[in-house]
Amino acid sequence: MQTAIYPGRPWLDTQGNRIQAHAGGLFYENGQWYWYGENKEKTDGKNGIWTWGIRAYRSADLYNWTDCGLIIPPVQDNPDSNLAPQKHVDRPHIFKNPRTGQYVCWLKLSGKEACFALLTAPALLGPYTLVRENYRPLGMDIGDFDLYQAADGAAYLYFNGNHGSVYVTTLTEDYLDITGPVTEQYAGLHPPFVREGIAVFRHGDKYYMLTSGMTGYIPNRSDAAVADTPLGPFVPVGNPHRDDDSGASFNSQISQVVPLPGKPGVYLALADRWVPGYPVDAHRADVLTRAIAAHYEPDKYTVTPEEARELAGCPLLGTANTSVADYVWLPLTVEEGKPCIRWRDAWTLEEL
Repeated sequence: MQTAIYPGRPWLDTQGNRIQAHAGGLFYENGQWYWYGENKEKTDGKNGIWTWGIRAYRSADLYNWTDCGLIIPPVQDNPDSNLAPQKHVDRPHIFKNPRTGQYVCWLKLSGKEACFALLTAPALLGPYTLVRENYRPLGMDIGDFDLYQAADGAAYLYFNGNHGSVYVTTLTEDYLDITGPVTEQYAGLHPPFVREGIAVFRHGDKYYMLTSGMTGYIPNRSDAAVADTPLGPFVPVGNPHRDDDSGASFNSQISQVVPLPGKPGVYLALADRWVPGYPVDAHRADVLTRAIAAHYEPDKYTVTPEEARELAGCPLLGTANTSVADYVWLPLTVEEGKPCIRWRDAWTLEEL
């Protein structure tokens, strides 16, 4: 039994197995928390398996989690399916549609597919039916994304398009398509400054967007932006990770920000530490940032041959062993209009 949250340490379920719910989110229903995400148990970086379905866990206290199994299993008999284990299935987002009563899951496929897959289910734990494959809103290649559900049931999509800007739009009433206006945020950037790891939440009458840069599984500095409406415009307000000597978001990438019931103004920032065996400090963060940026602006960013070799030696998306990835869950508050995340070796809900 666990009585606290320990960011960055291996997290085991009630059967003693590593929790496999990466780049996912939390859902609160009927007095229980549900944590769902990418099942990376078979992703050793050698066998070509990217994600072995979407797994879910149940908890009453956010500390101890019982495995509920695969709520979206991989499709093993059709290599062309968006759910085949060799496809780069990422970042599940699940909401209950108050109009239809259906649970809607959006999945992103990275790599050459660069699309969304959409599923629906009559219950949170499934069974889910694949209702749309190879979906590319606005005809763009799809990168990281988030969904935000307003109190009135309206839903918004935030996604990286064509490895460039973050695009924001509304969803149809069934949550299965886009509609309405489209706005563009963080325009004109190139890697590693292009925004990924998008997480949106509301605090008071403001909307906040947290994002990471684009450096694959290697962590980097986050950014926060604020807007008066869910559609923006979002104005950057700086790095939310306070006193972060690593320059790499406490060696993590945020996937979701969730309000904590009974804790007004306090949120939970869920994040993944994809490659715990490759820690990033301020020096390494600077080298990798310049080495990637030099490909796009060689006159502005320079690297030595030794620094270029350091980039070449970092874990790659296709060969990283993410079956041993860890989680970095930390409280988030908003101070003077800016999201704030501070490091804690261990923490409890009671002390917040």
